[in-house]
Amino acid sequence: MDFDAVVIGAGPAGLMAAEELARAGHSVLVAEAKPSVARKLLMAGKSGLNLTKDESFDQLIFNYGEAKGWLAPMIQDFDAQAVQDWARGLGVDLFTGSTGRVFPKVMKASPLVRAWLERLSELGVQRRTGWFWRGWNGADLQFDTAEGPQAVTAKVIVLALGGASWARLGSDGTWAPVLAEQGVQLAPFKPANAGLVVEWSDHMASQFGAPIKGVALKAGDLTSRGEAVISERGLEGGGIYSICAAVRDGAPLTLDLLPDLSEAEVARRLSRPRGKASLSNYLRKVLKLDPARIALLQEFGRPLPQDARELSRVIKVLPVKHAGLRPMDEAISTAGGVTRTALDDGLMLQAMPGVFCAGEMLNWEAPTGGYLLTGCLATGRWAGQAAVRFLGNA
Repeated sequence: MDFDAVVIGAGPAGLMAAEELARAGHSVLVAEAKPSVARKLLMAGKSGLNLTKDESFDQLIFNYGEAKGWLAPMIQDFDAQAVQDWARGLGVDLFTGSTGRVFPKVMKASPLVRAWLERLSELGVQRRTGWFWRGWNGADLQFDTAEGPQAVTAKVIVLALGGASWARLGSDGTWAPVLAEQGVQLAPFKPANAGLVVEWSDHMASQFGAPIKGVALKAGDLTSRGEAVISERGLEGGGIYSICAAVRDGAPLTLDLLPDLSEAEVARRLSRPRGKASLSNYLRKVLKLDPARIALLQEFGRPLPQDARELSRVIKVLPVKHAGLRPMDEAISTAGGVTRTALDDGLMLQAMPGVFCAGEMLNWEAPTGGYLLTGCLATGRWAGQAAVRFLGNA
C-alpha cells in the first residue's frame, strides 16, 4: 500500500495532522493500534470534555512550563479561540464555565469525535484500527494486524503515538526503543498530572471522598487554587495535578488552608477564648474550617502548637507528608519523550527527514484544565502543516 502520508496514532494530535494533510489534497492513512480511535479522548470526555481554557495567549502559554518557549508559535497559531472555532465548525455547541474552562454543552466527547471522523472520511482519509506499528523495514512501515503483517510506504510520516501513561488506552511508550535505534534523542518518561500517594492515619477514613475546597497548594515555583479530593490512596484532582511536576522533581508541598486570610488575621481570630469547645469546634467556629480541612490539619500538623501565632503559621504553611506520585501508568499524562533538539522547527526529526512527531510523545507537559488537549491539537496541526510543506518541496 502506498500513501502520500501515514499518520500513526489516532488521538487528537494524529487526527489533526491527518486533517491538515487531507485538506491539502494528499492521500492519508491513519493507523491505530487499538480497536477504535481516540480512546483516551473519549475516556477524558466521560466526565466532561475540557477542550481548552478561555484566556489570553500570555496566560495560556505560561502553563506549558519549560517548553513554553518552543511551543509558543504552535499554540499562538491554534490558541484557545481557535480551538473553540474548530469545535464549533464540527457542529459542537460549547459553553465556558466560571473558571474559563470550555466544554461541549453535551459534556462528553463522543459527538465531537463522530463529527470529526465524518469530516476526515469526507476528506478521503482512510483509517485502520488494530494496526500495531513495529518500525521500519527499509523504507516500508511495518504493522502487525489481525490479518497478518502489513507493509506500507509513504512520502511523509506523522508519529502521534502518545506518552507512557494509560497503556490500556494506547499510550504505552513502546515506540521509544524504535526511535532510539534510529538515533532520535529521547528524554526519560515521567508521570505528569498524577495524584499523590499518602499513607493516611486511621482517623482519615471518614474523609475519603471528601472534596478539599478553598485552599492553596504550593510546590517550588508552582501554586494552585484548584480543588482536590481526599481518596483512600492519597490526594487526587486538578489542584494536585497542576503542581505535581514540582513535587515530582523534589520540591516540598505545602497547603494553605485559608489563602484568603493573612497569617496575622488567622492569629488574631485564634486569640479568641476557646472555653470548653473541642479543638475541631473551635476551629470551625473562629476560622470556618470544614471537617476536611480540619482533618488535614490534624493529619499533617500534629502535634499542633498551642500558641495562636505558631498555630496560624501551621495553618498557612501546612507541610504535606506524602510518598510521591502515583505510578506512571495511572498518571493522566507524561513528561519526557522526543526532545526539542531532536526536531526542526516543523517538528520533523533531524535524524529522519520526512518523519514528524506531535502530541504527548514530545517532551512537554501541561496541567489538565484544557491545556493538555490544546497542546496536542496545536502540535498535531503544526506537524501536519509542516508535512504538507515537505510534500510540496519533495
